[in-house]
Amino acid sequence: AETPDRIWVAMRGELPLPEGAAPWTPYGGTNLVGNATGNTDGISATCRETRNRRGWERRFEHSIFIVDGEGNLVDDWPHADSLFAQLPCGRGPHQIKMSPYDPDKHVWIIDDQLHVIYRFTYEGELVHTLGELGVLGRGPNNFNRPTDIAWLPDGTYFISDGYSGTRVAKYDSDDNFLMDWGSAPADPRNPGPSEFRTPHSIAISADRRVFVVDRGHARMQVFDENGNFLDMWPLTSPHWPDNQGTLMVNHLITTDQYIWVGDAPTNRLMKFDLEGNHLYSWGAPGLQPGRLACSHGITTDQEGNLFIADCFAGRVQKFEPVAGADPDKLVGQILRE
Repeated sequence: AETPDRIWVAMRGELPLPEGAAPWTPYGGTNLVGNATGNTDGISATCRETRNRRGWERRFEHSIFIVDGEGNLVDDWPHADSLFAQLPCGRGPHQIKMSPYDPDKHVWIIDDQLHVIYRFTYEGELVHTLGELGVLGRGPNNFNRPTDIAWLPDGTYFISDGYSGTRVAKYDSDDNFLMDWGSAPADPRNPGPSEFRTPHSIAISADRRVFVVDRGHARMQVFDENGNFLDMWPLTSPHWPDNQGTLMVNHLITTDQYIWVGDAPTNRLMKFDLEGNHLYSWGAPGLQPGRLACSHGITTDQEGNLFIADCFAGRVQKFEPVAGADPDKLVGQILRE
Protein backbone atom coordinates (compact mmCIF):
# COMPACT_ATOMS: atom_id res chain seq x y z
CA ALA A 1 0.00 0.00 0.00
CA GLU A 2 1.53 3.26 -1.10
CA THR A 3 -1.16 5.27 0.71
CA PRO A 4 -4.64 4.45 2.10
CA ASP A 5 -6.03 5.30 -1.33
CA ARG A 6 -3.31 3.86 -3.56
CA ILE A 7 -3.01 0.11 -3.17
CA TRP A 8 -1.03 -1.53 -5.96
CA VAL A 9 -2.27 -4.94 -7.07
CA ALA A 10 -0.74 -7.49 -9.42
CA MET A 11 -2.64 -10.49 -10.74
CA ARG A 12 -2.15 -13.37 -13.08
CA GLY A 13 -3.96 -13.98 -16.31
CA GLU A 14 -6.66 -16.56 -16.79
CA LEU A 15 -9.09 -17.71 -19.44
CA PRO A 16 -12.86 -17.48 -19.17
CA LEU A 17 -14.38 -20.68 -17.83
CA PRO A 18 -16.03 -22.91 -20.45
CA GLU A 19 -19.81 -22.67 -20.47
CA GLY A 20 -21.27 -24.76 -17.65
CA ALA A 21 -17.95 -25.21 -15.84
CA ALA A 22 -17.82 -24.96 -12.06
CA PRO A 23 -16.17 -21.83 -10.63
CA TRP A 24 -12.64 -22.13 -9.33
CA THR A 25 -10.01 -19.77 -8.02
CA PRO A 26 -6.67 -19.61 -9.84
CA TYR A 27 -3.36 -19.40 -8.05
CA GLY A 28 -1.62 -16.07 -8.12
CA GLY A 29 0.11 -13.71 -5.82
CA THR A 30 2.34 -10.71 -5.38
CA ASN A 31 3.02 -7.90 -2.99
CA LEU A 32 2.21 -4.19 -2.59
CA VAL A 33 -0.44 -5.76 -2.15
CA GLY A 34 -1.10 -8.33 -4.56
CA ASN A 35 -3.51 -10.60 -6.24
CA ALA A 36 -6.92 -10.60 -7.79
CA THR A 37 -8.96 -12.78 -10.09
CA GLY A 38 -8.81 -12.02 -13.78
CA ASN A 39 -11.56 -10.62 -15.93
CA THR A 40 -12.42 -10.85 -19.57
CA ASP A 41 -13.23 -7.33 -20.67
CA GLY A 42 -11.06 -4.60 -22.13
CA ILE A 43 -7.57 -4.91 -23.50
CA SER A 44 -5.87 -8.28 -23.18
CA ALA A 45 -2.70 -10.06 -24.19
CA THR A 46 -2.72 -13.78 -24.91
CA CYS A 47 0.11 -16.28 -24.77
CA ARG A 48 -0.31 -19.62 -26.54
CA GLU A 49 2.21 -22.45 -26.69
CA THR A 50 2.04 -26.07 -27.82
CA ARG A 51 4.77 -27.52 -25.57
CA ASN A 52 5.06 -30.30 -28.20
CA ARG A 53 1.84 -31.89 -26.99
CA ARG A 54 -1.32 -29.85 -26.88
CA GLY A 55 -1.97 -26.16 -27.01
CA TRP A 56 -2.75 -24.09 -23.94
CA GLU A 57 -3.40 -20.43 -23.50
CA ARG A 58 -3.13 -17.74 -20.86
CA ARG A 59 -4.78 -14.39 -21.10
CA PHE A 60 -3.41 -11.37 -19.25
CA GLU A 61 -5.79 -8.48 -18.68
CA HIS A 62 -5.27 -5.60 -16.26
CA SER A 63 -2.41 -7.46 -14.62
CA ILE A 64 -1.19 -4.32 -12.82
CA PHE A 65 -3.69 -1.90 -11.34
CA ILE A 66 -4.26 0.46 -8.42
CA VAL A 67 -7.34 0.72 -6.19
CA ASP A 68 -8.40 3.07 -3.43
CA GLY A 69 -9.21 2.03 0.11
CA GLU A 70 -12.72 0.96 -0.93
CA GLY A 71 -11.50 -1.19 -3.79
CA ASN A 72 -12.42 1.27 -6.54
CA LEU A 73 -10.15 1.36 -9.58
CA VAL A 74 -7.80 4.35 -9.58
CA ASP A 75 -5.46 3.40 -12.42
CA ASP A 76 -4.20 0.40 -14.35
CA TRP A 77 -1.34 -0.47 -16.68
CA PRO A 78 -2.79 -2.37 -19.65
CA HIS A 79 0.46 -1.81 -21.55
CA ALA A 80 2.22 -4.18 -19.13
CA ASP A 81 0.04 -7.14 -20.09
CA SER A 82 2.02 -7.88 -23.25
CA LEU A 83 5.22 -8.32 -21.21
CA PHE A 84 3.71 -11.22 -19.30
CA ALA A 85 2.32 -12.79 -22.48
CA GLN A 86 5.71 -13.24 -24.14
CA LEU A 87 6.89 -16.72 -25.07
CA PRO A 88 7.74 -19.16 -23.54
CA CYS A 89 4.53 -18.32 -21.66
CA GLY A 90 5.01 -17.59 -17.99
CA ARG A 91 2.32 -17.17 -15.38
CA GLY A 92 2.50 -13.41 -14.96
CA PRO A 93 3.72 -11.18 -12.15
CA HIS A 94 4.96 -12.81 -8.96
CA GLN A 95 5.87 -9.71 -6.94
CA ILE A 96 5.40 -5.97 -7.25
CA LYS A 97 7.64 -3.82 -5.07
CA MET A 98 8.69 -0.22 -4.55
CA SER A 99 11.84 0.77 -2.68
CA PRO A 100 11.08 2.87 0.41
CA TYR A 101 14.29 4.81 -0.27
CA ASP A 102 13.56 5.80 -3.88
CA PRO A 103 12.23 9.37 -4.21
CA ASP A 104 11.19 8.62 -7.80
CA LYS A 105 9.07 5.64 -6.72
CA HIS A 106 10.13 3.21 -9.40
CA VAL A 107 7.95 0.12 -9.56
CA TRP A 108 9.67 -3.28 -9.74
CA ILE A 109 7.81 -6.33 -11.03
CA ILE A 110 9.17 -9.87 -10.91
CA ASP A 111 8.08 -12.44 -13.50
CA ASP A 112 9.51 -15.61 -12.00
CA GLN A 113 8.70 -18.08 -14.75
CA LEU A 114 10.23 -15.88 -17.44
CA HIS A 115 13.28 -15.25 -15.19
CA VAL A 116 13.13 -11.45 -15.49
CA ILE A 117 12.65 -8.41 -13.27
CA TYR A 118 11.20 -5.23 -14.75
CA ARG A 119 11.68 -1.70 -13.43
CA PHE A 120 9.15 0.95 -14.41
CA THR A 121 8.85 4.64 -13.74
CA TYR A 122 6.04 5.63 -11.41
CA GLU A 123 4.01 6.54 -14.50
CA GLY A 124 4.50 3.08 -16.04
CA GLU A 125 7.37 3.44 -18.51
CA LEU A 126 9.64 0.41 -18.65
CA VAL A 127 13.20 1.64 -18.03
CA HIS A 128 15.21 -1.48 -17.18
CA THR A 129 15.05 -5.27 -17.36
CA LEU A 130 17.18 -7.60 -15.27
CA GLY A 131 17.63 -11.10 -16.63
CA GLU A 132 17.18 -12.67 -20.06
CA LEU A 133 13.64 -13.46 -21.10
CA GLY A 134 12.97 -17.17 -20.74
CA VAL A 135 16.63 -17.99 -20.04
CA LEU A 136 17.35 -19.54 -16.66
CA GLY A 137 20.77 -19.53 -15.06
CA ARG A 138 22.93 -18.27 -12.25
CA GLY A 139 24.98 -15.24 -13.16
CA PRO A 140 25.12 -11.45 -13.10
CA ASN A 141 22.19 -11.23 -15.51
CA ASN A 142 20.56 -14.63 -15.27
CA PHE A 143 18.06 -15.92 -12.74
CA ASN A 144 16.32 -19.17 -11.97
CA ARG A 145 12.77 -18.10 -11.16
CA PRO A 146 13.50 -15.07 -8.93
CA THR A 147 11.01 -14.43 -6.16
CA ASP A 148 11.56 -11.19 -4.20
CA ILE A 149 13.66 -8.05 -3.75
CA ALA A 150 14.77 -5.81 -0.85
CA TRP A 151 16.84 -2.61 -0.59
CA LEU A 152 19.36 -0.80 1.58
CA PRO A 153 19.09 2.99 2.02
CA ASP A 154 21.83 3.66 -0.57
CA GLY A 155 19.89 1.78 -3.26
CA THR A 156 21.84 -1.47 -3.02
CA TYR A 157 19.40 -4.33 -3.51
CA PHE A 158 19.15 -8.07 -2.96
CA ILE A 159 17.18 -10.60 -5.01
CA SER A 160 16.07 -13.98 -3.69
CA ASP A 161 16.57 -16.44 -6.53
CA GLY A 162 14.40 -18.37 -6.26
CA TYR A 163 11.86 -21.09 -6.94
CA SER A 164 14.47 -23.16 -8.74
CA GLY A 165 17.60 -21.23 -7.77
CA THR A 166 19.44 -21.46 -4.48
CA ARG A 167 20.98 -18.05 -3.89
CA VAL A 168 20.69 -14.41 -2.95
CA ALA A 169 22.14 -11.96 -5.50
CA LYS A 170 23.36 -8.46 -4.57
CA TYR A 171 23.48 -5.40 -6.87
CA ASP A 172 24.47 -1.78 -6.42
CA SER A 173 22.14 1.14 -7.13
CA ASP A 174 23.36 1.27 -10.76
CA ASP A 175 22.39 -2.39 -11.32
CA ASN A 176 25.96 -3.64 -11.25
CA PHE A 177 26.27 -7.20 -9.96
CA LEU A 178 28.29 -7.30 -6.73
CA MET A 179 28.10 -10.86 -5.40
CA ASP A 180 25.85 -13.78 -4.62
CA TRP A 181 25.74 -16.50 -2.01
CA GLY A 182 23.92 -19.75 -1.36
CA SER A 183 23.81 -23.28 -2.72
CA ALA A 184 21.68 -26.39 -2.77
CA PRO A 185 22.10 -28.58 0.33
CA ALA A 186 24.93 -31.10 0.21
CA ASP A 187 22.74 -33.40 2.30
CA PRO A 188 19.03 -32.70 1.64
CA ARG A 189 18.13 -34.46 4.88
CA ASN A 190 20.32 -32.10 6.90
CA PRO A 191 20.57 -28.69 5.19
CA GLY A 192 23.21 -26.39 6.60
CA PRO A 193 23.73 -22.63 6.75
CA SER A 194 23.56 -20.77 3.43
CA GLU A 195 21.95 -23.80 1.80
CA PHE A 196 18.57 -23.05 0.27
CA ARG A 197 15.55 -24.78 -1.10
CA THR A 198 13.28 -22.09 -2.53
CA PRO A 199 14.47 -18.80 -1.04
CA HIS A 200 11.07 -17.23 -1.47
CA SER A 201 11.01 -13.94 0.42
CA ILE A 202 13.60 -11.39 1.55
CA ALA A 203 13.56 -8.39 3.90
CA ILE A 204 16.12 -6.19 5.67
CA SER A 205 16.05 -4.97 9.27
CA ALA A 206 17.05 -1.51 10.50
CA ASP A 207 20.46 -2.86 11.50
CA ARG A 208 20.97 -4.09 7.91
CA ARG A 209 20.57 -7.80 8.58
CA VAL A 210 19.16 -9.70 5.60
CA PHE A 211 16.34 -12.12 6.47
CA VAL A 212 15.55 -14.81 3.89
CA VAL A 213 12.62 -17.21 4.08
CA ASP A 214 14.14 -20.57 3.13
CA ARG A 215 10.73 -21.96 2.34
CA GLY A 216 11.61 -25.51 1.37
CA HIS A 217 13.39 -25.96 4.69
CA ALA A 218 10.69 -24.15 6.72
CA ARG A 219 13.19 -21.79 8.29
CA MET A 220 14.50 -18.24 8.33
CA GLN A 221 18.14 -17.65 7.49
CA VAL A 222 19.84 -14.42 8.54
CA PHE A 223 22.93 -12.83 6.96
CA ASP A 224 24.86 -9.60 7.06
CA GLU A 225 24.80 -7.44 3.95
CA ASN A 226 27.91 -9.20 2.60
CA GLY A 227 26.35 -12.64 2.75
CA ASN A 228 28.01 -13.83 5.93
CA PHE A 229 25.77 -16.26 7.79
CA LEU A 230 24.52 -15.03 11.18
CA ASP A 231 21.62 -17.16 12.33
CA MET A 232 18.76 -19.46 11.36
CA TRP A 233 15.60 -20.60 13.10
CA PRO A 234 12.51 -22.66 12.29
CA LEU A 235 9.38 -20.93 11.03
CA THR A 236 6.97 -22.80 13.24
CA SER A 237 4.58 -22.16 16.07
CA PRO A 238 5.07 -23.84 19.46
CA HIS A 239 1.36 -24.68 19.32
CA TRP A 240 1.65 -26.82 16.19
CA PRO A 241 2.06 -30.61 16.17
CA ASP A 242 5.51 -31.82 15.18
CA ASN A 243 4.23 -33.12 11.84
CA GLN A 244 2.56 -29.86 10.78
CA GLY A 245 3.63 -28.97 7.25
CA THR A 246 4.47 -25.37 6.35
CA LEU A 247 4.73 -23.31 3.18
CA MET A 248 5.86 -19.82 4.14
CA VAL A 249 4.90 -17.53 1.29
CA ASN A 250 5.89 -14.01 2.29
CA HIS A 251 7.24 -11.91 5.12
CA LEU A 252 7.82 -8.29 6.04
CA ILE A 253 9.72 -6.44 8.74
CA THR A 254 7.72 -3.60 10.24
CA THR A 255 9.18 -0.32 11.48
CA ASP A 256 8.89 -1.56 15.07
CA GLN A 257 11.28 -4.35 14.01
CA TYR A 258 9.03 -7.37 14.14
CA ILE A 259 8.68 -10.00 11.43
CA TRP A 260 5.30 -11.11 10.12
CA VAL A 261 5.21 -14.27 8.00
CA GLY A 262 2.31 -15.74 6.04
CA ASP A 263 1.94 -19.53 6.02
CA ALA A 264 -0.20 -21.31 3.42
CA PRO A 265 -1.10 -24.72 4.97
CA THR A 266 -2.23 -23.24 8.30
CA ASN A 267 -3.40 -19.95 6.74
CA ARG A 268 -2.03 -17.94 9.62
CA LEU A 269 0.03 -14.79 10.00
CA MET A 270 2.87 -15.39 12.44
CA LYS A 271 4.78 -12.76 14.40
CA PHE A 272 8.43 -13.20 15.40
CA ASP A 273 11.03 -10.94 16.90
CA LEU A 274 14.33 -10.53 15.06
CA GLU A 275 15.90 -13.32 17.08
CA GLY A 276 13.32 -15.88 15.95
CA ASN A 277 11.09 -16.01 19.02
CA HIS A 278 7.48 -16.78 18.10
CA LEU A 279 5.24 -14.11 19.66
CA TYR A 280 1.77 -14.42 18.19
CA SER A 281 -0.26 -15.76 15.29
CA TRP A 282 -3.77 -15.44 13.95
CA GLY A 283 -5.89 -16.60 11.03
CA ALA A 284 -8.01 -19.51 9.88
CA PRO A 285 -8.42 -21.20 6.48
CA GLY A 286 -11.36 -20.60 4.21
CA LEU A 287 -12.82 -18.48 1.44
CA GLN A 288 -15.24 -16.60 3.68
CA PRO A 289 -14.49 -12.92 4.35
CA GLY A 290 -11.84 -12.61 7.03
CA ARG A 291 -10.47 -16.10 6.48
CA LEU A 292 -7.11 -16.56 4.78
CA ALA A 293 -6.07 -18.59 1.76
CA CYS A 294 -2.30 -18.26 1.23
CA SER A 295 -1.15 -14.80 2.31
CA HIS A 296 1.22 -14.19 -0.58
CA GLY A 297 1.13 -10.41 -0.19
CA ILE A 298 1.14 -8.55 3.14
CA THR A 299 1.23 -4.77 3.55
CA THR A 300 -0.17 -1.93 5.65
CA ASP A 301 -1.07 1.69 5.03
CA GLN A 302 -0.43 4.81 7.10
CA GLU A 303 -3.78 4.43 8.89
CA GLY A 304 -2.93 0.96 10.17
CA ASN A 305 -5.12 -0.93 7.71
CA LEU A 306 -3.80 -4.35 6.73
CA PHE A 307 -4.04 -5.67 3.17
CA ILE A 308 -3.56 -9.35 2.36
CA ALA A 309 -3.37 -10.94 -1.08
CA ASP A 310 -4.96 -14.40 -0.86
CA CYS A 311 -3.25 -16.26 -3.68
CA PHE A 312 -5.43 -19.37 -3.35
CA ALA A 313 -8.62 -17.31 -3.37
CA GLY A 314 -7.77 -14.78 -6.07
CA ARG A 315 -8.59 -11.76 -3.93
CA VAL A 316 -7.29 -8.91 -1.80
CA GLN A 317 -8.72 -8.44 1.69
CA LYS A 318 -8.59 -5.29 3.81
CA PHE A 319 -8.56 -5.49 7.61
CA GLU A 320 -9.13 -2.39 9.73
CA PRO A 321 -7.68 -2.16 13.26
CA VAL A 322 -10.34 -2.68 15.93
CA ALA A 323 -10.70 0.19 18.38
CA GLY A 324 -8.93 -0.66 21.61
CA ALA A 325 -7.05 -3.60 20.10
CA ASP A 326 -3.79 -4.68 21.65
CA PRO A 327 -1.16 -2.97 19.46
CA ASP A 328 1.16 -5.95 19.88
CA LYS A 329 -1.35 -8.04 17.92
CA LEU A 330 -1.62 -5.62 15.00
CA VAL A 331 0.67 -5.74 11.97
CA GLY A 332 2.77 -2.58 12.21
CA GLN A 333 3.81 0.00 9.64
CA ILE A 334 5.94 -0.86 6.65
CA LEU A 335 9.02 1.29 6.08
CA ARG A 336 8.40 4.49 4.13
CA GLU A 337 10.54 7.55 3.52
